[in-house]
Amino acid sequence: METSSKEEYKIQSFDLETQKLLKTALKDPGSVDLEKVSNIIVDQSLKDQIFSREAGRICYTIVQAEAKQTNGNVFRRNLLNRLQQEFKAREETRQRSTEEWVCLVSFICNIFDYLKVNNMPMVALVHPVYDCLFRLAQSDALKNEEEVDCLVLQLHRIGDQLEKMNLQLMDKLFNLLRDGFLLQEDLSSMGRLLLLEILEFRAGGWTLSETAQKYYYSEVTD
Repeated sequence: METSSKEEYKIQSFDLETQKLLKTALKDPGSVDLEKVSNIIVDQSLKDQIFSREAGRICYTIVQAEAKQTNGNVFRRNLLNRLQQEFKAREETRQRSTEEWVCLVSFICNIFDYLKVNNMPMVALVHPVYDCLFRLAQSDALKNEEEVDCLVLQLHRIGDQLEKMNLQLMDKLFNLLRDGFLLQEDLSSMGRLLLLEILEFRAGGWTLSETAQKYYYSEVTD
């Protein structure tokens, strides 16, 4: 199966024992400690940026397998409890390490993207996701390219879904981004370019024209 080979590829960074545990959780979640599994996934997501952007797919696979096997939601409950703890401590995390903070935002947004209830995003995650994005849109964060890059990446990925869940908050967020772009003088040229691109991306209905795509992405690679 293509999906399982993708999951296996993503867990290569763990030691062999943990790889074995995760592979079992993906296929036979009832036979492992799912709280331990959720903690392993969150811990890795907070220190590995690439993993944090894709861990939602692994979580989705375990949730589906558990629902099919026992009709249970132990894994999802543990995952959301742990996420709630990390979310509460987000400002301390940001003060301690930008890298860890950016990983946390990527992971929460990735979970929002993958874990659906009746094909709809989880309502419980809408406000936490918005809170993280609003924090990235504050003037101190806009000075940091790593944070701007994270913000833009999340909006590319889940902006249209989030907007459908709460248009008012999305308008508010984009007013902040517009003000930052127009009024904040201490942005880097790359930060400014990223902001302009995301403003145009939303204005175009969450898509970029071919011309705009060429303009921004040739600028980024130059």
